[in-house]
Amino acid sequence: MLDSSESDILGQARIDDAWSLITTFSGMPRWRPEDVNKAGDLIADRLKALGLPVTVHRPKLFLSVPHDASVELNGEKIRAKAPSSSLNCPDGQAGELVYLPAQKSSLRSYNKKAAAFFGDQVGTPEEMRAKFTGKILLTEGFGNPALAALAEEWGAVAVIAVNPGVDIHWGTCTTIWGSPDLDDIGRKPQIPVVSVNNETGARLIAAAGEGGSATVRTEMQIGWFEQAIPVVEIPGTEEAEKFVLLHGHYDSWDVGVGDNATGDATMLEIARVLWANKDKLRRSVRIAWWPGHSTGRYAGSTWFADTFAIDLDENCVAQVNCDSPGCRWATSYHQTSAFAETHALVQDVVQECADQTPVFQRPHQAGDYSFNNIGMSSFFMLSSTMPDDLREEKGYYAVSGCGGNIAWHTENDTLEIADKEVLKTDIDIYLLSIWRVATDPLLPFDWRALMPELSESVQSYQTAAGELMDLSPVAQEITALSKALEDFYAGAKDGAIPAEAANETIMRLARILVPMNYTRAPRFGHDPAITRHPLPEIEVVTEFNLHEGDALGFAQTQALRGRNKTVAALRAARALLG
Repeated sequence: MLDSSESDILGQARIDDAWSLITTFSGMPRWRPEDVNKAGDLIADRLKALGLPVTVHRPKLFLSVPHDASVELNGEKIRAKAPSSSLNCPDGQAGELVYLPAQKSSLRSYNKKAAAFFGDQVGTPEEMRAKFTGKILLTEGFGNPALAALAEEWGAVAVIAVNPGVDIHWGTCTTIWGSPDLDDIGRKPQIPVVSVNNETGARLIAAAGEGGSATVRTEMQIGWFEQAIPVVEIPGTEEAEKFVLLHGHYDSWDVGVGDNATGDATMLEIARVLWANKDKLRRSVRIAWWPGHSTGRYAGSTWFADTFAIDLDENCVAQVNCDSPGCRWATSYHQTSAFAETHALVQDVVQECADQTPVFQRPHQAGDYSFNNIGMSSFFMLSSTMPDDLREEKGYYAVSGCGGNIAWHTENDTLEIADKEVLKTDIDIYLLSIWRVATDPLLPFDWRALMPELSESVQSYQTAAGELMDLSPVAQEITALSKALEDFYAGAKDGAIPAEAANETIMRLARILVPMNYTRAPRFGHDPAITRHPLPEIEVVTEFNLHEGDALGFAQTQALRGRNKTVAALRAARALLG
């Protein structure tokens, strides 16, 4: 139930300033570096006009900006789009078209990621290289990183992805998270990748059936570019050094209203309301607007995570991502991203603001979740979305933003995609959740809620591993941690553990349990943009059936090392509890 202060705070929220920013951004393309900076400075100016102090950082980020792309078939130049990080290939790459229909996986192929796209059509590595070396891989879907990596592995000279509808969607085709370092720059695709619409795809598939060839051209702007990052700091009164980070990207494809002008506007309004009520905040609130999301694979938020890593490690109690709220027809909360320890907080807020019980999903390795390797409790990425029955009624296919509108990542993501009523509801949801994190005496994160997920994951992995790996040490540590958490929260509730000490422990648990459950790269590094299953260090046991001989031994060795890391992390978490 809302208390009087919460009702007052929500009553102060309005959409006037938010809607003004949305309408302005609806006429401002924001993907080329110079246009992005204009938008960043505009956000800073709007904040200053509202009386908020703002710092504008101007780091150099490594970006890959598509300018033009085409597919030439029988002398005809056909429109296409290149995802960011495609190889720059203005002179064109010619090759025979080889069509491989996309289909759901049976996971009986030699390669799990390949089977995820193509099922039993995938042969041995040697067979696939014989089929595609020097050829252009043509298939349905989006020009994504896994598809680009497969094409390179098989020796293809280019990729053409056939999008499902009449529009062509922008995107990215690299797994590199943020600006590359020396270790991961090698994962940047070395072939041109383009997407075409369904009509063009049908023509290309027909040509492939006749042994036809095509030429793929891309024009990319690649390099280091100075970009603006506006940041607002709203100080708390009792634990001012501790803060919750609210953030979202302001660069977009074309004018990107639903993805993400609506998010930028939501954060602007929350900044206004919280600044007016800063005397009531226990903890600080930091709000940041990122560039480099679309053309740098989260380069802005990654720069921030790297540059302020120690402050984030020592003081950030949670991170909250704001992407694609307030969109047309997005009245459902059945795909709400949140870590398990935040479920109770988010559920209460959504019920109180939208009169719905959210259905949670484990956050993907996407959005601007650039803080998992540091280890932070996190919630939201996409919040409201279109009800499934309405999406089916409209004949829409699944997309990753814009509240389910298929204008996502196209020129059609214009002002009509935003909805004032939905926007107000989402502003309230974000505002109330941030308010509670910043004002509750005890941080509203319950680590007991994570334990069932961990237990179920271990049981599933043990079934997959069979006698090839004993995961009982992990299961035993989860049981022991569960008991310790019960005692800890009982002590925090009855005052036996002072609130300040309890809060530090809750935050420190995140530094251990989030990396354990979401990452494989070391802390302060960045995992590739590949969604991790729970307890990723031991997930390899699910692939034992794909290996034999020496390779199976290698997989068992990896799993044993992963088991050791997981057990050690669980014990470290339990040691925090005393």
